Amino acid sequence: MDDFEPRPLGSYRWIVSDPDLLGGKPTVRGTRLSVAFILSCLAEGMSPDEIAATYAPFPRESLPEIMRLASELLDHPHVAA
Repeated sequence: MDDFEPRPLGSYRWIVSDPDLLGGKPTVRGTRLSVAFILSCLAEGMSPDEIAATYAPFPRESLPEIMRLASELLDHPHVAA
């Protein structure tokens, strides 16, 4: 299954979503790291460098998209304020 390429999520370059990868959770392309997991690492105080060192091959350049996705999801009208 080396040729498996999950579907990009919307217009995102680094964020993918596919039922065959983590049950369809938004995931960082080229990894098995969910967006929620990376956000959790950041919330616990890990730096992007620490995340990359601990969970290689985490692409640091995916962080702006991770933050943008989180912002868009939280700005959704069905999220409690």
